[in-house]
Amino acid sequence: MPHETPLITTLVAGFGLAFLFGLLAQRLKLPLIAGYLLAGVVIGPFTPGYVADMKLATELAELGVILLMFGVGLHFSPRDLMAVRAIAVPGAIGQIAVATAFGTAMGWALGWNLGAGLIFGLALSVASTVVLLRALQDRDLVTTDKGRVAVGWLIVEDLVMVISLVLIPPLAGLLGGTAIPVAEEAEAVAEVTSNIGIGPIAATVLITLAKAAAFVALMLIVGQRVVPWVLHFVSQTRSRELFRLSVLAIALGVAYGATHFFGVSFALGAFFAGMVMSSSTLSQQAMRETLPLRDAFAVLFFVSVGMLFNPGVILSSPLALVGTVLIIVLVKSAAAYYIVRGFGHDHDKGLTIAASLAQIGEFSFILITMGVTLQIVPNEARDLVVAGAMISILANPLLFHLLDRREARKATQTEDAKANPGDDPAGTRSGAPSEASAALPSSLPPAA
Repeated sequence: MPHETPLITTLVAGFGLAFLFGLLAQRLKLPLIAGYLLAGVVIGPFTPGYVADMKLATELAELGVILLMFGVGLHFSPRDLMAVRAIAVPGAIGQIAVATAFGTAMGWALGWNLGAGLIFGLALSVASTVVLLRALQDRDLVTTDKGRVAVGWLIVEDLVMVISLVLIPPLAGLLGGTAIPVAEEAEAVAEVTSNIGIGPIAATVLITLAKAAAFVALMLIVGQRVVPWVLHFVSQTRSRELFRLSVLAIALGVAYGATHFFGVSFALGAFFAGMVMSSSTLSQQAMRETLPLRDAFAVLFFVSVGMLFNPGVILSSPLALVGTVLIIVLVKSAAAYYIVRGFGHDHDKGLTIAASLAQIGEFSFILITMGVTLQIVPNEARDLVVAGAMISILANPLLFHLLDRREARKATQTEDAKANPGDDPAGTRSGAPSEASAALPSSLPPAA
């Protein structure tokens, strides 16, 4: 009996190298995702040495996508989004539009078709949930006003990407990729509605949207009641093992059912499974119980994405790579900053939102991988997205470090102002100088 199988070898190589490079990234104070991506590059087909089984890695990555999107759904709170909707909704949509436009223009300059440019631009427009939440948590900003706006902004981006994942497959033919065969029901709808100009492709889109709407309605009406009830029922057994198993069964079962019965993506199904579970009082426990498994398969997802990266793009397309990074780090940040300022928010909030969004991650990989699979975008686009993600993830801590230094300088100036309020002794005691002392130059020493 052989003791070495492709599955075990892929898991050992993936987890082992991810641990080593993740530890290195941690020591260098970089996001762990950068280490996981580098591990994938090492065991990928474009570097010498051992090459992991790409097919198995892709299937394992699908589990990673399901659990990642399930985690995004658990974090999603409609109430939190409504609290910041005035800035988060128009801001996120505006920033996505700007980044997509720049990405499309760059694709056109590289000789790609319009569909390839659109997918490429969309992939550059959405930030990583994992990187953003980690940066905000490290600085205790999640519950602040700036943090709530950033998270709400990201939720809107995620929703736009979920809708894109639903619409891209039926539109693949129009976008210049491999057209998905028209289903029998779409042909039947096209025949009935041909007199009003609805062809097979439009009928396919309508049916896809109808199925997605039916799935969403089912989850919001039935799932919103059934899923929390199941969690509460299992919790009464007082078995952590059964509770953990029920959460995983719901996440994977809903994701599979969404694809099998409604024809929507695993990602959408997993997202709504997490969202309806978030309404339960046991959602925090569900999040804690499944976190290790989600983290493990998320690692495999990022490793599998790294395996797709061809380092040769750095030498073959250096200008395209520079353009990609500039769109991610500068164009997105500038668009977010000026949108925030345009809505009347202060400079500090604009800088925080801009730094938060100056990177890309998991949704970008899902989108660009789908585009390559459907032959909408060339392999070069995927290489540019992965390389741009790695560079932006590495650069993001530097941006937040600059913000931290700026905040430290402001705090020091504030303390100095309180320690030297002016000539009014009362102002020294209260920290609030009088109008007369406020009018004096700040360089004057306090009165004895």
